[in-house]
Amino acid sequence: MSLGTEEKQNLINTHQVHPTDTGSAEVQVAMLTTRISKLSTHLQGNIHDFSSRQGLLKMIGQRKRLLGYVRSKSEKRYTELIEKLAIRG
Repeated sequence: MSLGTEEKQNLINTHQVHPTDTGSAEVQVAMLTTRISKLSTHLQGNIHDFSSRQGLLKMIGQRKRLLGYVRSKSEKRYTELIEKLAIRG
């Protein structure tokens, strides 16, 4: 469940902090969120795909750590990111 080049570029343009930013925590969280949603829909139809389930859990953990980092640096950036991606509740 990888992302295409165009889809990655759209995510980078939407969530970048400055014009040359391609790897900030916000961009990484956005990419992980998109991959998580794609993989979740895959697993709904393929319930016995245990290796993909393990990868999904790893991605969720990575996103959680990145969100914790963003929150420790700036509460405002964290809340804006959560609202933009519609992750929490």
